[in-house]
Amino acid sequence: MPRQPQSTVPNRLSRNNYRTTARVVGVIYLLGMLIGIPANLFILSILDGPDQLSTIAASSMLLAAGVMFWSVTIVGDAAHGVLMFPVLKQHSERAAVGYLAARIMDATLIAVMALLILVQIPVAIEYANAAAADTSYVQALSAVFDHAQLYAYEFAMITVGIAGLILCYAFYRSQLIPRLLAGWGLIGYAVLLSGSVLQVLGFNLNSIQAIPGGLWEVFIGVWLIVKGFNSSSHAPSEPTTSSTTPVETPPLVGSATG
Repeated sequence: MPRQPQSTVPNRLSRNNYRTTARVVGVIYLLGMLIGIPANLFILSILDGPDQLSTIAASSMLLAAGVMFWSVTIVGDAAHGVLMFPVLKQHSERAAVGYLAARIMDATLIAVMALLILVQIPVAIEYANAAAADTSYVQALSAVFDHAQLYAYEFAMITVGIAGLILCYAFYRSQLIPRLLAGWGLIGYAVLLSGSVLQVLGFNLNSIQAIPGGLWEVFIGVWLIVKGFNSSSHAPSEPTTSSTTPVETPPLVGSATG
């Protein structure tokens, strides 16, 4: 039988796909900041009132609207993992899977936090309708939900820190963005991860641990929209067989010619 030539074409994203993905990811980074920060401040202005339950009861519709608006960031967090999966997979399948899993976990924890905030609304209404002598149990229940909400947020930030370290390490190795930017991201997310762990342990850092990573996300969002990923960075090619190299076919066992 004649020898058959074989060739393997590496599975790579086209330059246009790289460019489109970079722009979308960059837009999501910026929208996350533009939506998440104002919505978060608005929610905190209601939750941190002098008489929290009374304030929540009086502003229940505003609080619910703020939470729903802020929940857009949940979709954005999950979208990061989905959009970056095919890009990172070209360089490291483990990084792609790890980043996707961390982003889904992050979005899930933020969704739990949003739900815990919304649960405060019926608790606050019950507080407003209860007699003065019967409010202690409602206040205790509200305090439990309040602490649970804060824990959900801090664990979400821990997950964001892990996801960011995976992403920036993959960026550093693949050089999809300049290594200086990837190094900045590694430092920023390491600070976020460490600070969030300290927050869970009881240290009040007033969210300063989020500043380096937050600034990086704003900068990288603009960078990806304007510059995109480094198009000269490609995944290591899989071993291929040259079209001119013959492929030996072993004789069939027990064949008539054996």
